[in-house]
Amino acid sequence: MHDLIIIGAGSAGLPAGMYASRYRLKNCIIGTMPGGALATSHKVENYPGTLSASGREIMDRFTEHAVSAGSELIQDEVMDVSKNDGIFTVETASGKIFESRFVLLAIGNKYRKLGVPWEEKFLGAGVSYCATCDGMFFRNRTVALVGGGNTAITEALYLAELCKEVHILVRGSEFRAETVWIDQLAKHANIHVHFNTSVASIEGWFGVEKLIMTDGSELAVDGIFVAIGNEPNTAIIDAFSPEKDNAGYIVVDKRQQTSVPGLYAAGDITTGSNKFQQTIMSAAEGCLAAHSIHEDILKGDVH
Repeated sequence: MHDLIIIGAGSAGLPAGMYASRYRLKNCIIGTMPGGALATSHKVENYPGTLSASGREIMDRFTEHAVSAGSELIQDEVMDVSKNDGIFTVETASGKIFESRFVLLAIGNKYRKLGVPWEEKFLGAGVSYCATCDGMFFRNRTVALVGGGNTAITEALYLAELCKEVHILVRGSEFRAETVWIDQLAKHANIHVHFNTSVASIEGWFGVEKLIMTDGSELAVDGIFVAIGNEPNTAIIDAFSPEKDNAGYIVVDKRQQTSVPGLYAAGDITTGSNKFQQTIMSAAEGCLAAHSIHEDILKGDVH
């Protein structure tokens, strides 16, 4: 029996585990990829105290801190969460079962897809949602990258160091990114920006060969990277029917508690922090959730 089970081993889950351990709460952190989504980032320059580092470096330090504080880190996928007589039961893909009085959902978001023909077919054969993960496969080749935000531009800058050509396809008429990143695009002659451009379909034989745009034009590429944002990944707790906003984000109060007794949430999946989806905000929410759960236990407020 645990005091707290944390689902998600990323920017929110690892700090939550570290704080829970410092409060002497028996806790475990369950996640498929220690470090979460940030671990795939090529470069991070906006985390306080770290001028510049890869996402993997930062999240390795998060992981080390949580484990050294006393959290049990379990690399596995949570398949089901249920509750009976005030006790949560968490079942993983490997068949392990854990029980706890509290659960913190810190699983993060999932990649938003284009939803165009052949996108699913060519996943891993030219379609990718992570430049850091797959960029090396396209060295000296021509790729497209869809998106206009900070993530899209930083990934394009990374790809420009590897690829022959990088075509940024932006649906609108301007970028939605910080000026500091936009200014860096001009330093790379092999980056080409296409505004007011949307992909209608992806075509090829054994892999991606070209893109068909909504205006009928074609672009020959060897691969396409999609960086158009994320969607809250809440399916494993939807059976509890937690309150959500119109976009599907979990509504939390000032203590990170959801509408379900004993169930807390932190990070990008919540309405907290005004949806300012940054590592520092996720970490803060995770720490606050652990603090709140500790308060509940001290008060005897166990559901």
